[in-house]
Amino acid sequence: MVPPRPPDRPATASRFQIQEPLHGAIVDTPLPTPRDAEVMVRSLYSGISRGTEGLVFRGEVPTSQHQAMRAPFQAGEFPGPVAYGYMNVGEVIDGPETLRGRTVFCLHPHQDYYVVPAAAVVPLPASVPPARAILAANMETAVNGVWDGTPGPGDRINVIGAGVIGHLVAWLCNAIPGTRVTLVDTLPQREDSAAALGLTFATTPPAEPADLVFHASGSSEGLRTALEHTALETTVVELSWYGDRAVPAPLGEAFHARRLQLRSSQVGHLPPNRAPRWSHRRRLELALALLEEPALDALITGESPFAALPEVMQTLSTTPAGTLCHRIRY
Repeated sequence: MVPPRPPDRPATASRFQIQEPLHGAIVDTPLPTPRDAEVMVRSLYSGISRGTEGLVFRGEVPTSQHQAMRAPFQAGEFPGPVAYGYMNVGEVIDGPETLRGRTVFCLHPHQDYYVVPAAAVVPLPASVPPARAILAANMETAVNGVWDGTPGPGDRINVIGAGVIGHLVAWLCNAIPGTRVTLVDTLPQREDSAAALGLTFATTPPAEPADLVFHASGSSEGLRTALEHTALETTVVELSWYGDRAVPAPLGEAFHARRLQLRSSQVGHLPPNRAPRWSHRRRLELALALLEEPALDALITGESPFAALPEVMQTLSTTPAGTLCHRIRY
């Protein structure tokens, strides 16, 4: 039996929905009363995953990937109407006593109130402010990518593409003793955010070939750069996702002579050498714990109210300029 709704709990929620490619709106949706082992969350912040959400907003998810690209609490189907997103921080206002009043992270689309299973929310560490915790999904992707690349002490590492994921991958690798990490991007203004994280930045890769390369630029030009600046037997970890775009890759020239490895990394699956011991929740808990570093605030380059999200998504999906992570405030 569903318990009665407390008088101060809303009966409807407002969510951001892509009506059709390049057109979004905030719409009302019914808000159920939490059942046993469910929580109601009042959103504080959400974050825009500019690369993936931009592809979704533009309608560039290939038909073959409609199921694989579903977000955990996605409502609707590609290309639309669909509510998509996975970077939400909020306060539990109803549910089990152990969670009520806690600030939590959830892989939920942009919505002001929502009801999910209690197991789907992860409480924030006391040392991580809610406004920074929206980076948890990005950090989780970066952790998974570093696991796929298996960097070691002393490695020369290039990270091509200084978006949020590129910054985080470089920051994680830079903490390994003896590594020489270079974050590479064609936008010179990325040097400021790289410096805030204590990273070496360059607009072109170092002359010395890399032992390991991570590619996160989302462009074929970046992939070419990643493959060209390698040593013998180097692994290039591909973190970009291109949607329905065909991407030329220079697999001639020295690709075979150097015995290069091009490896995809995708956060939906744990690396095989981690899967026997790690769960998705344990990985997310690690990502949240890593966000206690205040310098990571440099990756959040803008903030807007929830009501402005349709216009913000339009801008970020077509003319993103120097945006890294954009935060939505509820």
